[in-house]
Amino acid sequence: MNRPLKIVAIVIGVLLVIVIAVPFFIDANAFRPRLESELTDTLGRPSKVGNLSLSLFSGGVTADNISIADDPAFSQTPFIQAKSLKVGVELIPLIFSKSLNITDLTLNQPEISLVHSREGDKWNFSSLGNTGTAQAQAKTGTTAAGTATRPSGSANSTPPPSSGSANSTSTSGSASSTPNLSIGKLKVSNGRVTVSRAGSSQQPRIYDKVDIEVSNFSFTSSFPFQMTASLPAGGSLKLEGTAGPIDASNAAHTPLQAKVSIKQMNLAASGFIDPAAGISGIADFEGSLVSDGHEVKTSGTLKGEKLQVVKKGAPAGKPLQVQYTVVHDLVKETGTLSQGEVTMGKAVAHLTGTYDAHGTTTIVNLKMEGQGLPVDDVEAMLPAVGVILPSGSQLKGGTLAVNLVTTGPVDKSVTTGTVRLENSALAGFNLGSKLSAISALSGKGATAQKDTTIQNFSANVRVAPEGTRADNISLIVPTLGTASGAGTVSPSNALDFKMKADNIPFLIQGTTSDPKFLPDVKGMAGGMMQNALTGNKLGQKNPLSGVTGMFKKKPN
Repeated sequence: MNRPLKIVAIVIGVLLVIVIAVPFFIDANAFRPRLESELTDTLGRPSKVGNLSLSLFSGGVTADNISIADDPAFSQTPFIQAKSLKVGVELIPLIFSKSLNITDLTLNQPEISLVHSREGDKWNFSSLGNTGTAQAQAKTGTTAAGTATRPSGSANSTPPPSSGSANSTSTSGSASSTPNLSIGKLKVSNGRVTVSRAGSSQQPRIYDKVDIEVSNFSFTSSFPFQMTASLPAGGSLKLEGTAGPIDASNAAHTPLQAKVSIKQMNLAASGFIDPAAGISGIADFEGSLVSDGHEVKTSGTLKGEKLQVVKKGAPAGKPLQVQYTVVHDLVKETGTLSQGEVTMGKAVAHLTGTYDAHGTTTIVNLKMEGQGLPVDDVEAMLPAVGVILPSGSQLKGGTLAVNLVTTGPVDKSVTTGTVRLENSALAGFNLGSKLSAISALSGKGATAQKDTTIQNFSANVRVAPEGTRADNISLIVPTLGTASGAGTVSPSNALDFKMKADNIPFLIQGTTSDPKFLPDVKGMAGGMMQNALTGNKLGQKNPLSGVTGMFKKKPN
């Protein structure tokens, strides 16, 4: 073997010896108090780190059993727990001067608990980065994670910054001062995030397989990030954009710009919609959100299948698309829906309004307006809003116009407004046969038509938890003539309507799936009496005089 090869072999051998031997000479656990202190000072939360081990092959230090405390106003249980934390460090300073210069952090399989306050104005992570507590503890030489002081020979408290390394020394100042921390790469791998609301009886929502990657992280400047997660009850979420600088007074108000992509989201379980609203279905979403820390503007397109809008409804028969723009106030927890185009086939309705989500139940004030909506497209949506047609029937042809306002808490909202149907048909429903008894009274015979033609239908409606009421009903059906009246539909779909056609009063009872049309005998008697009294006042012969005359006393 020639001389150059011998030198190379010797160098390689020495390096291997160093790699194998260094971990025995450097006690990684000597850095544990320093690492706990750095995390505590940076996050403003008591932080604990388990056993540390040094690996020169991976170029870092690995710590197990990581724990970061929650905001005590929310919980005494950990905010984050993780099986391990990998800390990338600069090896040369570590080996020769025992300086701990961090280049990257990877949190493996963390359990993260996110809790929204009862009032809705704060999260348990809002106080992250508030360094006042950590600074007070640092003055006494202790950390919130324990009482151990930094051992002699450990890294200096203010290591000189280097390219890609972390400088985690906090600046002095008020309780909301911002930590001077920067990390080249920050990762969360295969995490689980649990989202809940303080004081709520609702089940927490769990997001699995959460992966987050941040480059050039800093509390004082913006940084790029990517996030992916599995949604509750299936589906996936992807966020990509920039965030920062971190708001030291409330981390939840940190500026953010991101593209959002959601696939196969279960609307009822996702957490993006108040469960009390009763909305369900499967949806895809593509959009964006921009936040300045005080106001969030989000817009995009949601495509939903098997959509159900009310609890007593059933899935819609066709897919639906919503293109929207919402501006949300992070402080007040209120928002404005300035654009909401709801499309099903060729039918396009417009939804606008406001909401208030700061309480335990969201309160809405929404307006739905649609003109000339093709009935053939809208008909598939009727089950989703709780409209049940007679069994075996469906609406065909014509147009629908709606002008509705929905107000109140989403679990007890009230919808009022007008509906109008023109030139349509209730296919598979023979109204003539249902009205045979009434037709006989009016002198019209029952028809054998299979379908019921509706020239015009209009009504004022009120939909509330106690049921639906329709007033000022005007119905023009060739087999019936012109009918008018009012009535109610109970939450169990029982009908109670009083109608009149050609001055013949009749009742509609039964259920929405099996309506019963009955003569209103009481109404008829009352009408006859009213007509008789009216005729007597006008000097006309009273049709009851012949009957009452039978009971007059005869002369002697």
